[in-house]
Amino acid sequence: MMWFYRIMFFLVGLVLLSLGISLTIKSGLGSGAWDALNVGLSETVAFTPGTWVVLVGIFLIIFNAYLGKRRPDFGAIITLFLTGVFIDFWLLIAFKDLTAVGLLSKGLIFLSGLLIMSIGISIYIQGKLPLSPIDSLMMALRERFGFSLMVAKTIGETTALILAFFFNGPIGIGTVIVTFAVGPLLQLFAPYAQRLFEKLAASPR
Repeated sequence: MMWFYRIMFFLVGLVLLSLGISLTIKSGLGSGAWDALNVGLSETVAFTPGTWVVLVGIFLIIFNAYLGKRRPDFGAIITLFLTGVFIDFWLLIAFKDLTAVGLLSKGLIFLSGLLIMSIGISIYIQGKLPLSPIDSLMMALRERFGFSLMVAKTIGETTALILAFFFNGPIGIGTVIVTFAVGPLLQLFAPYAQRLFEKLAASPR
């Protein structure tokens, strides 16, 4: 039963994470740096944003392995694939005709996306299955160069932001908010998700 709950939390968390990401993109106020990069690549080069989630993620898996001097964590491709599929579903099907008009509408859609994204991350990490390569990049930079988590995270986000700017990704005030708000929100929601997981896992069979 433990595996059942781990997989359930993993999948539900990824669905919510991708929903939140998609809402921030559709808000028009700017999305997270890595999401802006994926959208920019989609509009500038080819393929869907979800496809770029996978392609950029595979590059990061290999790069993280190089930094950490270890074998690539190809198990994370499952996480990438599911996230990419879910993001394409929300952006290209469910929210295909969603257009935010007016600052209030944009703000509500963005804040909803930010909260849902943070809750999704809090839930999916309880499954303790392969993390997103973006999260693994932070750890690899820390291990290789001795950076603090904050510095390592900033380096990764700044790199993605520069690339997103180069590929005309959706950068705006929302990008800054996502960069600095997800961490505190994750810290807020994660304990609740953990207690729920522990309660379900410990329930009678």
